[in-house]
Amino acid sequence: MKSSLLKIECKTDIQGIRSLRQSMESLYSLALGMIPGVGSIGAKRLLAFTGSAEAVFRLSRAQLLEIPGVGSIMAGRILDKSVFGRAQEELEYIRENNIVCLFYGDEKSYPERLRYCEDAPLVLYTRGKLDVNGRKTLSIVGTRRPSSYGMDSCRKLIKDLSERFPDLVIVSGLAYGIDHCAHKTALELGLDTVAVLGHGLKFLYPAIHRQTARRIESSGALVTDFPSWEKPERNNFIKRNRIIAGLSEATIVVESGVKGGALITADLANSYHRDVFALPGRVIDPHAAGCNSLIKSHRAALIEDYKDVEYLLGWEQADEIRQVIPKNKFRELTMEENSILQVLESEGDASTDLICFHTRLPVSRVSGILLDLELAGTIRALPGNCYRLIR
Repeated sequence: MKSSLLKIECKTDIQGIRSLRQSMESLYSLALGMIPGVGSIGAKRLLAFTGSAEAVFRLSRAQLLEIPGVGSIMAGRILDKSVFGRAQEELEYIRENNIVCLFYGDEKSYPERLRYCEDAPLVLYTRGKLDVNGRKTLSIVGTRRPSSYGMDSCRKLIKDLSERFPDLVIVSGLAYGIDHCAHKTALELGLDTVAVLGHGLKFLYPAIHRQTARRIESSGALVTDFPSWEKPERNNFIKRNRIIAGLSEATIVVESGVKGGALITADLANSYHRDVFALPGRVIDPHAAGCNSLIKSHRAALIEDYKDVEYLLGWEQADEIRQVIPKNKFRELTMEENSILQVLESEGDASTDLICFHTRLPVSRVSGILLDLELAGTIRALPGNCYRLIR
């Protein structure tokens, strides 16, 4: 009996130590993300150099100055331990308000697509369940003052896609107009939807969308990279657009003027080598000026309905295009060739960027292998830098 009790006590002690260790790691990570001027890229550079957030704060000034990109001002900010007070307050707020933090180094929980973006946030504060890994995910953005045509187009596009892909996830920014329409339509259709906020989770902007936000928590997640106390400010909304673009396979601009957050999101998606689509409109319609400009400058592909999205992303229904490749098809192939053919088998038509994403091979390497496979008669090149398996 005593032996059993001792085992239970030891197990409890180990669990307690692990829990304490996790709390300390979270504290150090939160503190690192709060240092003024470090930013997402700088924080990840420090992590790459030291191995952990805790190790960053254990470096001396001389050691910090040896890290590329760290000057005397930045070193002084890292050595200033007052940031831990704010981090501790944030950690307590997180625990009290059912908030989950996803840290960049956690490969299991951090969104996979976002992790491949150079400026991916060090910390994501989430409420609800952010479940996008391995799922078809689209960002839908547009003007805050849409026309009835834009609203109808947004609803129809999501509805048609939901009938084909009931596991689809819709990402947007919970702003007025197209954003809210996208979230609301997704909720009505029973889809998961993710709202990326431009402020901390103590606030909600616009407040009129509070009811929608509560529903999103039950069928998706509210997401932000801002600590709880950060108020809604214009620059914050511009900054959060990178998360909207980074979470998804593609960004769709429904309506937009010649300027605005939707175009910023589209440009960010292009910088991440993600697909960008736009619905065209009349040349005299100011609501369509941004979409038409994206298409005209080749920064977005023109789409008219769900079929274009499905085709351009290679999302054709499995029972329509996919067949089992005979096992002998993969004989005498290198591991890299095999991995690329596996992508084409599972995804259907796939772009070079999509292949790079799934195989985690550099573009230069993938391009060479694709050429070899094409010359061998194994795959066929398609318009738009896409490829198809020859069966």
